[in-house]
Amino acid sequence: MNDYLLLKTIHIISSVLLVGTGFGSAFYLFFVNRSKNLVAIVVVSRLVVRADWWFTTPAVIVQPISGYLMMQMAGWPLTTPWIALSFALYTLAGICWLPVVVLQIKMHKLAEQCFKEGRELPAQYWTWSRYWEWLGYPAFIAMVGVYYLMVNKPALFA
Repeated sequence: MNDYLLLKTIHIISSVLLVGTGFGSAFYLFFVNRSKNLVAIVVVSRLVVRADWWFTTPAVIVQPISGYLMMQMAGWPLTTPWIALSFALYTLAGICWLPVVVLQIKMHKLAEQCFKEGRELPAQYWTWSRYWEWLGYPAFIAMVGVYYLMVNKPALFA
């Protein structure tokens, strides 16, 4: 296998980890929140935070590095329209993802504290949950756009 194909394989695997872990985590936290089952919320929110640290964060780092290196190997400039749009969408997803990570940590800590103290989740948890959800939609849509651009490499603005 040549260097480009090895790098492309790493890029694809990291993109699957990034989007797959993000979507899977969002799915479970979204639905466990609707259950309002505090024990389940504590467990799932803890695992969502771990998944972000163990899988999403490394993939967030690998994606732009491997993408840039493949661009260099293939001779595509950063100004190639589909590449520039991919970077813009990836940046948008990142701008949404960073506060999501903070919210997930805060939500987990609050749920764990409520469980230990034997009390229900306060309104603050549900406010954070709404913000978390609202930030997830544009991030997910942006990443779907990045996938489309990576696969199709369309001639934009021509």
